[in-house]
Amino acid sequence: MGATPKQRISSKHRHDRRSHNHIKPLHLVDCPQCHNPRLPHHVCPVCGTYRGRQVLQVKEETTTQS
Repeated sequence: MGATPKQRISSKHRHDRRSHNHIKPLHLVDCPQCHNPRLPHHVCPVCGTYRGRQVLQVKEETTTQS
């Protein structure tokens, strides 16, 4: 048999315990080349640059019109 709680956990204690279980917002910075938001210390997904150098070749998006 498992352990059984001696008393009911109040909702304040339950909420206090879970206060750190929320989703934190992303910290985004502007790319100095294209000024789109990106994660710090990561390659820009839009223009493919990192610290002023071209690191990735980014494919141009093609738009199809019907």
